[in-house]
Amino acid sequence: MYRSHYSKEISPNEYNSTVTVAGWVEEIRNLGSIAFLILRDKKGTLQLTILKKKTPELFERFISLPRESVISVKGLCKENDKVRNGYEILPETCDVLSLAETPLPLGVVDKVEADFDTRLDNRIIDLRKPETQAIFKIRNTVLAAAHEYLRSQNFIEVHTPKIIASSSEGGTDMFRVRYFEKEAFLAQSPQLYKQSLMATGLDRVYEIAWYFRAEEHNTRRHLNESTAVDIEMAFINDEEDIMNILEHLVHAMWKRASECSQELEILKKVVTIPKLPFARITYDEVVKTIQQEKSPIEWGKDLSTEDERLLGEIMKTKGEDFYFITKYPLTSKPFYTMPDREKYSRGFDLECKGVEVSSGSQRIHDIALLIERLKACGLDPKDFDAYLKAFRYGMPPHGGFGFGIERFLMELLELNNIRECILFPRDRTRLSP
Repeated sequence: MYRSHYSKEISPNEYNSTVTVAGWVEEIRNLGSIAFLILRDKKGTLQLTILKKKTPELFERFISLPRESVISVKGLCKENDKVRNGYEILPETCDVLSLAETPLPLGVVDKVEADFDTRLDNRIIDLRKPETQAIFKIRNTVLAAAHEYLRSQNFIEVHTPKIIASSSEGGTDMFRVRYFEKEAFLAQSPQLYKQSLMATGLDRVYEIAWYFRAEEHNTRRHLNESTAVDIEMAFINDEEDIMNILEHLVHAMWKRASECSQELEILKKVVTIPKLPFARITYDEVVKTIQQEKSPIEWGKDLSTEDERLLGEIMKTKGEDFYFITKYPLTSKPFYTMPDREKYSRGFDLECKGVEVSSGSQRIHDIALLIERLKACGLDPKDFDAYLKAFRYGMPPHGGFGFGIERFLMELLELNNIRECILFPRDRTRLSP
C-alpha cells in the first residue's frame, strides 16, 4: 500500500509511527465494538482497525462509508503478523475524498461474477479488480521488454500518421472520416509509412501501433481497434532475417511475463518460456497435413479458424506452441509482399497454439515490380503516388511484421476473450465506454 502523496511503501522501520494512507474502501466488517476496513490502491490492500470505545465518532463515520469511496487516513502503524501485510493502521483522522454512489453497478470483490457485458459497460469499476489489473500490469511489463529488446537490436521508435489518404493494406475494410473538404481513412496499420522510412537511412524502426479495421467480425478474438508491435528493417537478405527478430522478441516478452509472479498468482496462471528457434512449416506442408485430417481447404485459400485450430493441435503433439507458416501463395498476400518463384511469396505468419499472432514478409523494393503488383491486385498506382515516391530515389531490400499485442496476451494468459486484453474494447457493437 502506498502512502498518501508519497510514492513509497510502508516499511517495517515505520511501525509504531504515524503514517498517512489513501485509497478505495474495498470492504467494511462491523463487529459491534470493533470494525475492520480494507483499503485498496494499485499496489494492494491494507487493514484499518477502528475501536468504537477509543474513537466513537470516527467509528460511526467509517462503518457508514459506502464501498468504493475514496478516503485518506492518518493513523498509527502497528505491526500485526495476523493480517495480510504484517501491519495494520489505527486511524486517528479520516478525510473523505469522494463518496461512491450506491448501489454499485458492479462488485469489485463480490464472489458472484457479473456477466461480461456488464463488466465492460462498467469498465472503470471492473478495472479495480485485482485480476483485471493483473492483466494490464503484465501488459505493461511485456511492452517494456519489447522496447528493451528492439532498442538492443538498434531499432528506434517512431510514430506514424493515423489519418491517411489511402488504404494501408489495399483492402476495403476501412473506416472513412471527413477530413475538411476531403475523404480520409483511419490507418489499418503503419505499413506504408514504416516502409517509406526504409528509404531515409533510419533502417530499423518500430512502433507501438494502432490498427483500425472495419471488419464486421464479432468473435472472441477480433477487435476493430487494436494495438501491435510493428517493425520494419532494411538491408535484409530475406524473410528469415525478420523471423529471427520476431521470435527473439516474442521470447523476450514471454520470459519477462514469467517473472510477474504476483500477477500470475492472482490470475492462477503458469507461464512456460518457449524454446528457440520456433518451428518453420511451409504453407504447402500445412495444407497437406490438415487435408489428411479431413480439412476441406484447397490450395491457395486462407486458413480458416478451424484450420488454424486443427494445425495448433497437430503442432502441440510435436511440442510446438509457436511455429511459423512460410511460403504463402502470392495471391493470398498484400501487394507489397515480395514474390518467391512464380506463385509463392516471402510472406509468413507466426501462430501460437492455433491462433495467428503476427504476420510479416520481405517487401518489394523495386518500383517497377511494385507497380506491377499493385495492378495485379486491382489497385490504381495513382492512388499510391506518395508511397511510391519513396521507392524512386534508392530503396534497400527490407521487410517487417505486425505483432498483435492483444492476441499475444490472450494466448500468454490463456484468456477466453480478446476484449480482456485492452482497456476499452471497440468491436462490431461497442463504441463506449
